[in-house]
Amino acid sequence: MGLMTFLRNRAGYILVFAIGFAIVAFLVGDAINVGKPFWSANQKVVGSIDGNDINIDEFGPKVDQGVNQMKQQYGGSANAQMTAMAVDQAWNAELAKVLLTKEYDRLGLTVSEDELLDLLQGQNPSPLIKQYFSNPQTGQLDRATLMNFLKSKEPQALQQSTMLQEEIKNQALQTKYSNLIRNSVYVTSLEATDEYNNRNKLANFKYVSLDYASIPDKSVKLTDADYSEYYDQNKARFNNPQETRAFEYVTFSISPNKADSLAIKAQVDKIAADFQVAKNDSLFAAINSDVKVPFTYITKGKLDPAVDSAVFALPAGSFYGPKLSGNSYKIVKVVATRISPDSVKASHILIDPAKVGGEDKAIKLADSLKGLILKGGNFAELAKNYSIDPSKDKGGELGTFARGVMVPEFENAAFDGKTGDIKVVKSQFGYHILKIEKQIGSSKVAKLAYVEKALAASSKTQAAAYKAASSFLTDVKGNDFSKFATQKGLKVAVADKVAATQGFAAGLDNPRKLIQDAYAADKGDVLPEIYTMSNAYVVARLTNISPKGILSLADVKKEIEPMVINAVKAKQLKEKLASAGKGSIDQIAAKVARPVNPVQNVVFANPVIPGVAQENALVGSVFGSQPGKLSAPVQGERGVYVFTVDGFTNPAPIANMFKQKESMLLSLGQRSLGSAFQALQENAKIKDNRVKFY
Repeated sequence: MGLMTFLRNRAGYILVFAIGFAIVAFLVGDAINVGKPFWSANQKVVGSIDGNDINIDEFGPKVDQGVNQMKQQYGGSANAQMTAMAVDQAWNAELAKVLLTKEYDRLGLTVSEDELLDLLQGQNPSPLIKQYFSNPQTGQLDRATLMNFLKSKEPQALQQSTMLQEEIKNQALQTKYSNLIRNSVYVTSLEATDEYNNRNKLANFKYVSLDYASIPDKSVKLTDADYSEYYDQNKARFNNPQETRAFEYVTFSISPNKADSLAIKAQVDKIAADFQVAKNDSLFAAINSDVKVPFTYITKGKLDPAVDSAVFALPAGSFYGPKLSGNSYKIVKVVATRISPDSVKASHILIDPAKVGGEDKAIKLADSLKGLILKGGNFAELAKNYSIDPSKDKGGELGTFARGVMVPEFENAAFDGKTGDIKVVKSQFGYHILKIEKQIGSSKVAKLAYVEKALAASSKTQAAAYKAASSFLTDVKGNDFSKFATQKGLKVAVADKVAATQGFAAGLDNPRKLIQDAYAADKGDVLPEIYTMSNAYVVARLTNISPKGILSLADVKKEIEPMVINAVKAKQLKEKLASAGKGSIDQIAAKVARPVNPVQNVVFANPVIPGVAQENALVGSVFGSQPGKLSAPVQGERGVYVFTVDGFTNPAPIANMFKQKESMLLSLGQRSLGSAFQALQENAKIKDNRVKFY
């Protein structure tokens, strides 16, 4: 099967950019500055980190690798979300590489040659070596395959070996740095006692509340002073970690109309009639289906759930459909069914025709080896002497595999035969002498000729929608976008807080070009194109730019309106409670006609009032109060409260101070690396021009 294929089947691609800095994905988050102006950046520079330019020629292939990995992992074709994730992954790796490498150099952290050798093949190798070279059945490190890989002189293997060693060094350096940071944090006895009490000291109290909902929103008239007061008190909440933009848009549907649906149904019925009498099922399916299902035995669970169970209940020769499910019609011919193993344990000897003098000699050698094995020849010895696959060092053993892992010819031979069979099989890699060691389990499998036709709009429907979108784009310029759309009977949708690199936007399934244009536009601009989504054409206008840093009151005014309304209501409700006097909590309750609510066993670390809400201010005030004393009104999330503490139950003293500190240190240590990396970013000069390219 070839060394590279063996590695791919066993491990997935070794990605130079994704492994060593795996931790960075959650550390970096969104805290990246989207640099402006874009037009001033070099045409090939994706971004720069402390003066280190990242060139698209080097960055692009890393993104492509990430997309390919996701396609393998999730299946299907690449989409905007996959691409955005791969771009982020590649960018975060570049960010980590530059910033952490500077730190390693500053601190004098290195990985020596002896240390690298030990990480590659020592008694306690790198986690990456264990990940890629462990036997999936036993979990044990496969040292023979590892040494084969490290010694290989194949150009591709040499390249992958260099990449892997680089990532092992990166991971080792990151571990050293992480340990250095983690060991720099400590916990005092006072902090440990506070944490213990916050989780274990219990409070019992009674409260009376007046909910904000008791005052209708429409009765509250807000002034500029109300907005300013709330904004000034909560300014820290409005720190925007990266630039975002907002746009409004209208859609022109290109979903199939009634006439389109009828035309597709007629086409599908004709295909079904032809399919029933087709002479070559697999060829007919290949020509007529929008979705290709391999013409080989497949297991249950691979098809659309709406048709899967029905198809697998049918005998060979059955015809199913047309069935409309989701957005397409399915028509299936059950060509053959059988009971087949779930997995097979097998060994093989692989002969490369190019290395034995051509196809004829390869066939003769394969037949000759098969004959020797049938007469009792030692398979393992023959594999060692004749096979070109790394498995030869283990007697040709491939382990146990399910359907969908090996190339089709090899898979069919392994699953269709029986235990003990010796077969000669030709594949793209050469000639295999296959020995079926064991077959495990049994399930029904089916060979299907499968046709799927999407329910799509006709070209006439699409043309009409595009014409309407084009007309709107021309006419809306110079008009109020929202009012003009409403006059035309169109619904205006809004996408806000859209970052430059994200692969999604509210209501839009393919928004990248639209987002790119939004980041090249000025506030108020109608964007220059008609944007194509899977089921609609879109025309949009940029409504807002929220820069990085503390947002202005104007930027957040609409967003904070509900909170400002509650703040004004809180003043009114506090006055109402204050005017009820200073008596007991029962007297206050009677005056404001609200019940007294008892609360038992609340802890400071979990400030939730059962059945009400999380009320941080209320619970914080409770733990800062004396028992038996009526509180001043407290402004909370759901309303305004007054309370009386019945009493506190103090926990037993800490039994094991060391253990308490240790658990806190573990949590602190985990956060410390993230905090350190955040600090490195904040002190770095980062320009991010990715939106120009993706």
